[in-house]
Amino acid sequence: MITFENVTFKYNMNEPYALENVSFQVEDGQWLSILGHNGSGKSTIAKLLIGLLEAQQGSIYYNGVKLTEDTVDAVRKNVGIVFQNPDNQFVGYNVRYDIAFGMENHQIPRKEMLEKIQEFSTKVDMQDFLDREPQTLSGGQKQRVAIAGILALNCDIIILDEATSMLDPEGTKEITDLIIELKEKYNKTIIMITHDLALANRSDYILVLKNGHVIKEGKPKDVFIDRELLKSSNLDVPFSLRFYLEAKHSDILNKDERLMEALWEYHLKK
Repeated sequence: MITFENVTFKYNMNEPYALENVSFQVEDGQWLSILGHNGSGKSTIAKLLIGLLEAQQGSIYYNGVKLTEDTVDAVRKNVGIVFQNPDNQFVGYNVRYDIAFGMENHQIPRKEMLEKIQEFSTKVDMQDFLDREPQTLSGGQKQRVAIAGILALNCDIIILDEATSMLDPEGTKEITDLIIELKEKYNKTIIMITHDLALANRSDYILVLKNGHVIKEGKPKDVFIDRELLKSSNLDVPFSLRFYLEAKHSDILNKDERLMEALWEYHLKK
């Protein structure tokens, strides 16, 4: 379990708080989506979670262990992050070397490392691309390689910081399908930083941030019913969700439970 406890952070003393008194929990095996527009504090949370930033007030715990200077290295061994720009993630001259990079840093024996490269490249369906150079891959394929590197290190927690924002619809679908598989088949804990409501719709739980504060949290269906909140947070509501919300706020249509359930299922598939 991850616990964010009254965490406060600002980048410069003369600027507003990036986060102020933020608290939440992430259960093992849960998919949490953190929503908000630019400047809401989403990426600050990601950086705090992996120790790139240090909370100025409050505490962060991993299974009861407080994240500190002394514990950050141990925590990082179990947490992997995929950043927004896939080109910034590649450190190797080909896919094989990139997956191997983290394992080399952890001094994993060569024989075991080669086995893991094959195993985890296959899990993300990139086994046929091991000798390919980064520039020949699509955005979705690069993100898959980054996730393979995280899995090879046996990370139980995967943070995706706007990992689909630069991808086309096909690449986004690839990553979404992979996230679902990682959660359901491998019981990974997923923390998705995003402003994409359609993607967040697939998660177990949602936090909505605005100006460094949590303004709403709950299951997707409970959060998305609040049209005014979504609008005030400058979040783009996909057509399928707008259609559902209009029906939900209709006194006539809302009485038809089968219709409303069908509209929600239609939204989930978009």
